[in-house]
Amino acid sequence: MRLARFDDDRLGLVRNGDLLDVSEALEILPRHRWPLPYGDPLITHLGAVLERVRAIAPRAQIHKIDSVKLLSPVANASKIIAAPVNYLKHVAEARADAGIHFGADIKTIDHYGLFLKSNTSVIGAGEPIIVPNIGRRVDHEIEVAVVIGKNCKDVSEAEALSVVCGYAMALDMSVRGLEDRSWRKSYDSFSVIGPWLVTADEIADSAALNFEISVNGERRQHSNTRKLIFSIPKLIAYASTAYRLYPGDIIMTGTPEGVGPVTSGDRLTCRVDGIGTMNVRVA
Repeated sequence: MRLARFDDDRLGLVRNGDLLDVSEALEILPRHRWPLPYGDPLITHLGAVLERVRAIAPRAQIHKIDSVKLLSPVANASKIIAAPVNYLKHVAEARADAGIHFGADIKTIDHYGLFLKSNTSVIGAGEPIIVPNIGRRVDHEIEVAVVIGKNCKDVSEAEALSVVCGYAMALDMSVRGLEDRSWRKSYDSFSVIGPWLVTADEIADSAALNFEISVNGERRQHSNTRKLIFSIPKLIAYASTAYRLYPGDIIMTGTPEGVGPVTSGDRLTCRVDGIGTMNVRVA
C-alpha cells in the first residue's frame, strides 16, 4: 500500500493516481498521556491501520493528488539517521569540488559512521524548502529513505529487512561548510520525506532501485541502490548497534554523485522506482 499524510493531517490511500481519504482509520490509534512513548503511533500500529484502511477504501472520498498538500508520511520520527558519503562516485566528486569539501579531507562512511538530523527538519513534498539567508551554497541530495517498523536493538544484517515497514524518497538538503553535518543538514525544511510511504511488501528488491532528481527540468543525479557502500541491511544493523530503533525512525541511505546548488524558485523533481515521483519547490 501507499499511505499519504495530507492537508490537516489526514490519511490517504494512493491508488491509481488518486488519493482516497481513509482518515477514519486513525480512530483506532490509542490516545496517549504524558510522557509520550517513543515512536510514531501510526507506524507502531501500522498492521491494524492497514486492515482498517482496506475496509474503508471502497467508500472513501476520492481526491486528485495534485489538489492536496502532501506532508511527510511519517509525522513523529524519534530520529532521522543519515549515511554520509555512501556512494563511491560521490566520494570522488566531494574530493574534487572545493565547494563541497571546503578544504576538508573527504573520507567514506567507514570513517565517519552515521549522523543524526533534527526531527524538526522534516517536511513533505507539498511544503517548500527554505534556503537560509547565510551566504552559503545549499545543495540537493536525493536519497532512498527506509522507515523502521519495530522497536529493536542490535539487529543482524540477515534480519535487518524484517524491521522495515516501508520506503519513501528523501531530500537531504545541505549547507556547505566545515561545521558538523548534523548542524549543516538540520535546518528547518532540510529533510524532505515523501511523497508517501510505500509498504515494504510493495518493493521487490530495495537493493536494486533506480532513482534520480532533476532541477528545473535538468537531470542532476541518477543512480541505483546497488551502488551503496553500506547496503540497506548493513545500515540498519550498524545503526542499531548504537541506537535503539523505534517505529517511524527514518534512515536516509546516502546520495550519489551529481549534487548541486539550489536557489529560491527552483523546482525539484525526484523519482524512485517502486515509489513514484515527488515534486518540491524551493522558496
